[in-house]
Formats: sequence, C-alpha cells, structure tokens
Amino acid sequence: MLGRILLGLFSAALCVAQQTPGPIKVQVDEVIVPVTVTDDKGRFVTDLDVNDFKIFEDGKEQKITYFTRERNQPVVVGFLVDLSNSSRLHWKTFQEALQELILALLPGDKGSRFSGYLVSYGMEAELKVNTTHDPEKLLEKARTLKPGGGAALFDAIYLACTSRALIKGEPIEPRRVLVIFGDGHDNASKRTLEEVLEIAQRNQVTIYGVSTVAWGFTAEGEANLTRLAEATGGRVEYPLQGLYKDVSGYLSTPSDEGNYALRVGTGGYASEIAKGIFRAIANVSGEVTTQYILRYAPSNTDTGRQFRRIEVKVPTLIGVKIRARAGYYPAAP
Repeated sequence: MLGRILLGLFSAALCVAQQTPGPIKVQVDEVIVPVTVTDDKGRFVTDLDVNDFKIFEDGKEQKITYFTRERNQPVVVGFLVDLSNSSRLHWKTFQEALQELILALLPGDKGSRFSGYLVSYGMEAELKVNTTHDPEKLLEKARTLKPGGGAALFDAIYLACTSRALIKGEPIEPRRVLVIFGDGHDNASKRTLEEVLEIAQRNQVTIYGVSTVAWGFTAEGEANLTRLAEATGGRVEYPLQGLYKDVSGYLSTPSDEGNYALRVGTGGYASEIAKGIFRAIANVSGEVTTQYILRYAPSNTDTGRQFRRIEVKVPTLIGVKIRARAGYYPAAP
C-alpha cells in the first residue's frame, strides 16, 4: 500500500542519459546550488522567483546565471545502506524503507529523469548496483542485503564520489544526491570524516540521512550524519524517533523486541512504524524533487584549493529557513 501511494506522488519527463565509467571529476566553471526554503512550520515554500534570491560567495554577491523551480529536475541518487550490527534491531523496517524510497525516486517509467546506484557498507564499502534508470536492479539487490559486522560509512561516501558510472552532464544536470540509511557511526573506514566531507563538497553532492536509530536509543555517529547533511545542503530524518511519545505507558511495558507500549507484530506497532517511515520518505523525496536550483559563475577566478563559503538569502521573506550547501572547492583534488 505504502509503495503504491508513493508511486503516485512522483512523475517526470523523458531524459535519455549516457553513462561513462570512471572517477567523478568536477571542473568548477559554474557552481550549482540546490536550495530548499521552508516556513516556520516546516512546509516547503515553492512560489519564489529568481528575484527573491541573493547568493554570496565569501561575502561577495554573485550574479545568478540560471534558476529553476521546476519539479523533477534530473538527479542521480546514491543509496548508501548501513549493514553493521547496529542496524539489526529494525533491519526489516529499514530494508522496506529503502525499497520504498527507490520506488519513489526511480519510478521506472519512460519519463523518468532519475537514476540511482546502491552502495552497502559493513566492514568494507561495496558498490552493489552501478548507476541505472531501472529500479528493479536496485530493488532486487536491496532485498538480499543482510546486516553484520562493522561500519565503513566514510569509505562508502568516498566510493560513491569516485567509483561509479557517470551520467552525461553531471553535476550540473543531473545533479548529485546521496541518501544514507544508517546511524552515522563509523568504526571501519580508512577515510576520515574531514576527507569525505571535502570530496562531497568538491563533487557538489547533497547528502541526506535516514537515521536507523530506534526510539529511546542514541548513536554516537548522529553528529556525523548531521554535519554531512548540513554542510552539503541536505537534512537528516529520524523516522523511529518520537513514535511513542503520545502513547500512555510506553515505558511501563518494556519489550525485548525494542519497542514499548506497542509490541512488534501488533497493528498499532506496524501502523506507527509505517507512519514514521512514510513521513521520512515523503520529506526526503519531496525535498529532492521540489528544490530551487541556482547556478552562478564565480567572480573570483583564482583556482586555488581554498574552501569558498556560500550563503543564500531570501530578503523578501522573514522567518523562513534556507538550506543550501555551505560552500565548495574551486579546483579538483
């Protein structure tokens, strides 16, 4: 049922893409800045025009050379899935959530402008499915994944940014998105958080997180997810947090299955989990498909390696929240 509802939410127009293997490389002649604007209740503000925006690089205003608010702009989505032991508690739940998000963003029809790939990470990061427009390839592999072992999250991000087939036109059109299904913990990577954050920024990737941390639990890696998302213009969803906060007795009837007043296998439990997942998927999918896309040619033509900070403002509105990438590097590493 959830899959059918989500499938009805997303449509697109025809786009035939050409794939080329090899490391991702970016030459920054033009900077792409996906922007999300929400009001004080978290609702998307979707009726703005180019004249409503101002964009600054290192404090200096830049001329916007391209603007669109059209839905379903071409996007390449990397699905990164945590196979560590910490994901065992609600593994089936998040395995289903992964499949729902794949169906939401890659409907598989002839009009799809979305493509995707699948990376899993346990003790090692592995490209399970290379870039494709076909959701069945991703779904088939997603159904076979099983958790166990460590968590090489940072290596998975590095792999996603360097070792997959490309779509012609990246990162301008289509743009690049990563969705991490995990708790943000890393105990097995050769790469560091700083390294992968830099390579994501260099490759103009926006990172989203769907946290697997269950209600009543915490994870030391949550700060990693938050930093990766905020620095690249994304967000983190917590579908299992707060599900039982309004349920009387949620702490007085503990359960070995990992929930409290609502026991695993009951209709109430399944309903609450489904609602949480639906909201998370709808929020991520909605944001990816409803963002404003701004581009500009930097007035600073220096090709040094220093990080350049980006700030987006909407002076015409008060009290809105703006999410956009924190900045970029002007030269490839």
